[in-house]
Amino acid sequence: MKTKKAPQLSTHVPRNGPRIPDAPRSIQKGSSLADLLGRESVDCLVHNLTLAHSSFDGDSFRYAALQDLGPLGIIQRGQHLARVLRSHLPKIYADAVAVLIRSLTPPNEETEGLGLGVFFYLPHVSFVAAYGLDAEGNDRRDPFEVSMTAQYELTRRFSAEFSMRPFLIRHTKRTLVRLQEWTLDLDPHVRRLCSEGARPRLPWAMRIPAFIQDPRPVLPIIEALKDDESLYVRRSVANHIGDIAKDHPEFAFEICERWLTGASVERKWLIRHALRHPAKKGVKAALRLRERAK
Repeated sequence: MKTKKAPQLSTHVPRNGPRIPDAPRSIQKGSSLADLLGRESVDCLVHNLTLAHSSFDGDSFRYAALQDLGPLGIIQRGQHLARVLRSHLPKIYADAVAVLIRSLTPPNEETEGLGLGVFFYLPHVSFVAAYGLDAEGNDRRDPFEVSMTAQYELTRRFSAEFSMRPFLIRHTKRTLVRLQEWTLDLDPHVRRLCSEGARPRLPWAMRIPAFIQDPRPVLPIIEALKDDESLYVRRSVANHIGDIAKDHPEFAFEICERWLTGASVERKWLIRHALRHPAKKGVKAALRLRERAK
């Protein structure tokens, strides 16, 4: 079943509406990724959350958020801000997530050239990763659906690939079923998440040991996305195959061999991209498959 193009939503943000900080498209000399979650980001968080939750204590949040922030790297800053969010949002997880969702800017229309400003939402996905599996923090109610809704919305603004990992580890089958459903979603950001979030060796993120040992449970997802209309999605599928090739090269080559049958130009590019690393190492099977995929 072919997916349809996602509806285009305006990214214009009113002056007094939710906003994210200005950020460059790439890291500039003398700066670091950690700088993306500094004082301006905290100010934007306060602004957005105050709009979404009238009783939000912005001054207290700002003070706690900026404490000891300086020495932390980008991932650690996201986790630190998530902890501060937990202590300043409603105590019940579902209520806190509702506030976070109300505070979001509009979904991204584009898949390329978004720049680094989207890292503003790293604390939000860190919040879901840290607290989204805890029924005790959700008035003893299963938080799975709330967390899936949050990640669906967040991946349309940033990416929920980091926060999806704990769910795939703790609730593997349940989460895979949801990702399989999302492979048909209209939004390419959501479809990409299905592949990217389940990569066994996703950079910067916790690994998924079960998928490193046996990647077959995720195969239906990448099968569904291999001919996706969006290069953004197909690139993720290629990188996913590249991850598999690190631990199970023969299985990755087998997948690519099968995908060569009736392959479009776009799928051939995917195969070449997927096998670029073993090919650079001179692996004959990878070189042969890339040659056939020209």
